[in-house]
Amino acid sequence: MAALLSNGGRRAYGRKVLVCGVSRKSGKRAMSNYVETFRGVIYPWHCDHQGHLTAMHYLGLFDQAFWHLYSTMGFTRSQMEADHRGFVTVKDTIEYRAEQSAGATLIIKSGLTKIGNSSAVSYSVMENSETGDIAATWENVSVYFDLAERTKAALTDAEKQRMEKHLVEPI
Repeated sequence: MAALLSNGGRRAYGRKVLVCGVSRKSGKRAMSNYVETFRGVIYPWHCDHQGHLTAMHYLGLFDQAFWHLYSTMGFTRSQMEADHRGFVTVKDTIEYRAEQSAGATLIIKSGLTKIGNSSAVSYSVMENSETGDIAATWENVSVYFDLAERTKAALTDAEKQRMEKHLVEPI
């Protein structure tokens, strides 16, 4: 994570002031339960005609991070196939904070902000590993799904316990 800036961790982009590496709620750094879920590089084919990483690829990278996060919590592909379970996305929210271009190396760290009876909210932070700048954040609301019945499924107490170890505070 980038070192705190002299202005309390705020970085200005245009007229909007963003909190960078600091919790919006408490004002404290909150990365302890985050798990590294992606590491990669931006190639020219990930960029648009202006030379910046496209929204399509931001979402694709965050989606890869999502599956790594859920795998660390025991929701592996083989286990979900055996249980006829899966997660379906019902809402994605990306906040773009710093433009990224070809050659940039990225790290995504992820966690959960909420665990419901049959749903969860994941939160991921994409940062440029060279500069430490936060490139984007992603909030994903997903529902645990019974793939055979095509309906939502309740998370078990054991599944919720595994998930609770990954609760984080958004930054």
